[in-house]
Amino acid sequence: MPRNSPPAQPPASCAVPAEPVRFDACPVPATMAEVAVEAPINIVYGNLPYAVMMATPSDLEDFVAGFSLTEGIVRSVDEIRGIAVAPQQDGIVVTVELAPGRFRDHLARRRNLSGRTSCGLCGIETLAEMPMAGTDAGQHRPVSQGAIQAALAALEWHQPLNRLTRAVHAAAWCDAMGAILAAREDVGRHNALDKLIGARLRAGHDASEGFILVTSRASFEMVEKTAIFGAGTLVSISAPTSLAIERAKRLGLTLVSVARHDAAILFAGELAEQLEVEAR
Repeated sequence: MPRNSPPAQPPASCAVPAEPVRFDACPVPATMAEVAVEAPINIVYGNLPYAVMMATPSDLEDFVAGFSLTEGIVRSVDEIRGIAVAPQQDGIVVTVELAPGRFRDHLARRRNLSGRTSCGLCGIETLAEMPMAGTDAGQHRPVSQGAIQAALAALEWHQPLNRLTRAVHAAAWCDAMGAILAAREDVGRHNALDKLIGARLRAGHDASEGFILVTSRASFEMVEKTAIFGAGTLVSISAPTSLAIERAKRLGLTLVSVARHDAAILFAGELAEQLEVEAR
């Protein structure tokens, strides 16, 4: 897809007055606290509004590219002709220009979606409308335990906004050795993953090697987005839901959750026992 000039976007965090409270009654002077910015992002295809998502206003081109793929609006990033970001007084409008044929298909299946930071299925009216990945992730090379450990150890250094605010999620793409090649942050866990997927797509990278690491729980939507992107393994810091496990098993996707520096729980799929270089 064509690369647009980076638009002027609002900051991802801002300083606000804060009054510390100590339970031992000792006085503490007022201060300023850095908080994550949350803003309504109106996603528009052509001239038709599609969704209003609450998100952190950074990496918005990556966000809408990933969102368009995982929502089924496009089948590949090549079907996106351009993305325009326009900050306004009450939020940000992101307009996506689709290839003519894809826009006609979009018109035929258009639905309204009112997004929330923690919701991935708003606007769905029937169970039949739930997104279902068609990708079989079972052919991917198993990820090693050592690679997961390496990615977990490096993750904090790829979360500058969270170090500043302690209020956002992250999603990272890790190679087969556990090196983090890309990471994105957002107040919404779905948004962070969409941003990461969009960044990888726009950079021309696929999901044939490596895995996704997220700081949130592994829900149905996170598994679906991972599978739609084509990744074979999803690692989450928090626990999975029952439907996430069910879908991961059905898709042949490896799901590792409750991931810590010294342990994790394998809920679906398989892991390699060691790093490839260690086996040589």
